[in-house]
Amino acid sequence: MSDSVAVGRVGRPHGLDGGFFVEDPSDDPRWFTRGARLLAGGVEVEVVSARRGAGGRPVIRLDRAVPRGTALEVPREELPRTAEGEFYAFELVGLDVVEEGGRDLGRVIAVHPGPANDAIELDGGLLLPLVEACIRAVNVEEGRILVAPGFSDPD
Repeated sequence: MSDSVAVGRVGRPHGLDGGFFVEDPSDDPRWFTRGARLLAGGVEVEVVSARRGAGGRPVIRLDRAVPRGTALEVPREELPRTAEGEFYAFELVGLDVVEEGGRDLGRVIAVHPGPANDAIELDGGLLLPLVEACIRAVNVEEGRILVAPGFSDPD
């Protein structure tokens, strides 16, 4: 498990001052404010200016030049704690998914945001909605998600 978590990526330039759009930005705006400290390519950088660009996307400038496409990360211990029964999306990636009754459905390879609910994508291509009717239990420590029957086609 990595000690840092991606909160965005260096995107296309914005303006002439070295600012850039943050691609795939975290929903937590604290990472894109003046004075915030991030890791870029494993090196600590500081946000020296911050504003919102087209569509409300963050536009930031760092205290040094960073190549486009570089991941912007924060140490895992700086993330706010989640409440009981809540998880960060990245914590679900890699978990085994098992249907009640014991049938193995695969492993989570991605979490996709959706307008009504998020969905987990399994290595076999199956998409499962992250809703209470489908997801019965998530145990990050055991590396397992238990789902209700009826959300996948039998083999």
